[in-house]
Order: sequence, then C-alpha cells, then structure tokens
Amino acid sequence: MRSDWSFRLACSLGFDQILRMSRAVDTRSRRLRAQGSPRASGEALPRHPPWIRMKLPSGAAYFDLRAQVHAQGLHTVCESASCPNIGECWSQRSLTIMILGDVCTRSCRFCDVPTGRPQPPDPAEPDRVGSVLAGLGLRHAVITCVNRDDLTDGGAAHWAATIRAVKQRCPDLVLEALTGDFAGDLSALDQVLDAAPDVFAHNLETVPRLAREVRVQASYPRSYAVLAHASQRGLLSKTGLMLGLGETLDEVRAVLREVRAIGVEILTLGQYLRPSRQHLPVSRHVPPEEFAQLKQEALDLGFAHVESGPLVRSSYHAEGQLELIRRRAQRVPVAPTLADR
Repeated sequence: MRSDWSFRLACSLGFDQILRMSRAVDTRSRRLRAQGSPRASGEALPRHPPWIRMKLPSGAAYFDLRAQVHAQGLHTVCESASCPNIGECWSQRSLTIMILGDVCTRSCRFCDVPTGRPQPPDPAEPDRVGSVLAGLGLRHAVITCVNRDDLTDGGAAHWAATIRAVKQRCPDLVLEALTGDFAGDLSALDQVLDAAPDVFAHNLETVPRLAREVRVQASYPRSYAVLAHASQRGLLSKTGLMLGLGETLDEVRAVLREVRAIGVEILTLGQYLRPSRQHLPVSRHVPPEEFAQLKQEALDLGFAHVESGPLVRSSYHAEGQLELIRRRAQRVPVAPTLADR
C-alpha cells in the first residue's frame, strides 16, 4: 500500500481540486520559462545544509486538521507562507490561523504570501475561527493576519472581534495574536489589546540596517513603538528575527538589548529560507551552535522564553510558552488605554 504523503494528499482532494492545482503549476512553469528562471530550466536549487531537514506531512492528525481548516474556509500562515514546519506542527495539531484573507497589501521581500488587492473582511470569520479552535480542543493557538493597509483601522476591529469570539468559545485557551504594525496607529492597536490576547506578538524580522530592503513598507521605529506600547499596557510581548539575510552577530545582539529594554519578554530566532528565486537570497546558513549561543545570551539579558534554531518560526513550538503565559497572565493585569487615563 502506498504510504507517501503526496499520494495520500492527492487521495484527500477532489478531481476538480487536483485539476486546478495542475493548471496552476503549468501556468507557473510557463511564466518561469518566459522569465528565464533557472528553476524552470531544470537547474537544481541550492541545497540546504544537513542540519535543515523538514518533516513531510503525514499521519491521520495532519489530514484531519487540514480537512477541518479547509471545510471552514479558513486560511493559515502555514500554507500561505510555505512554512517548512507544516508537517511537524499539523501532525501535533498545532497551527497558526491567518485572518483578514490571504492577500497582503505589502510586498516584503522574504514573504511568500501573495501581494495584491484583498477582498473586504468576512464578518463571519471571527465566529468560524472560534468554532474551529473550540472543536480542536487546543491548549494554545496563534492567530496572525495579512497587512491590511487598505482598511482605515488596519483590520483592528476585525482582530478584536476574532479574539473575543475565540475567548468566548475557548475560555481556557491561551491565545497569541501576531499582528502587523497598523501603520503606527496606536488607537487601532489599542482595539486589539483591549480584547486581551494572552500574548501580543509583532515581528521585527531583521536588523535595522536591512529593514528597508527586507520589510519594504515597514518602519523599524514604528515597530519598536508598537512593541513598547503593548509592553507598557502590561501585555506579554513577543518578537522574532530571521537570520541569514546579511546581518552581523553584533547587529543581532544590539536588537536583543533594545527590545528587552522596551519590555519584550519572548523571543524567536530562526533561519531565513528563500521561498523562491523571486525572493531575497540567503546570505548564509547559520549553524545550530550560533543559535544556541544567541539563545543563552538572550536569556542572560532577561528574556523569559527564547526559541532559537534553524527551523524556528514565530509560532514554532509556541505551546512551549504555555506555563509562562499562564503565570504571567495571572500576575499582571492589562493596563488601561491612553483614552482611559
């Protein structure tokens, strides 16, 4: 009996889905050939070093979770951003749901989420997200989003509705909200913080010197302001960096000191992996020993929890933060908004 994941995946799809996927692959191949892409000409992509190995999707848990997510019409960053950990995480019934659609208004040069003109927010989405998470019976979940610069509040009201719907249906669930910068609008950010996620996360992605090239429409001072504001309001805050984009270790260390100084308590460090030849190239593959060294240095700076390794992503092994989050949530109340002071 065939056991490879591609065969099982095909068996889980309908004929019309397989036909659409096949046509999409053919269209992409023709476009790449027209662009003279080495991938289309048969040239092998650069090999990853031996310490980077991804687990292929397999097992009943993976396919059950996939079916539930697709049946509800939900998007996940695991699929949209081509996360290398999808096989491992979904097999353990851990996922990151992406709200506000699957088309982003920004064009970050590391990200595989499509850029374009998004559809209006789906008002039924918050309840669907709450329903799916309640059905999965998870202890910890992460929700993220595409950037929605087309909306006056950056999607903040939709975010707040989603968090409240999840909290209502899953009162014991520890919920992490991984958001954008809301174009620096702190009143919009407060709408999200007022809904009281257990963790507020916003990723810096890289060091200041490379920020304009990597996060084209973002701003480092704006991201610092977002993280500082969440920390000042008493939320457990989190950020993440990708390594291998051309940064130096001293630049990384400087960022760690600065974000710890503004109150960030959870940190992720992972290897940047190029989604395609249209994205930024990998400058170098950082060895596991350097990730381990940076983790210890971050803990010495006072970070409460650090995930650091080649395949670490913002929500990778996020359930490992569970006890910290619960202790912190019981100890520190959410501070009032600026309007309440």
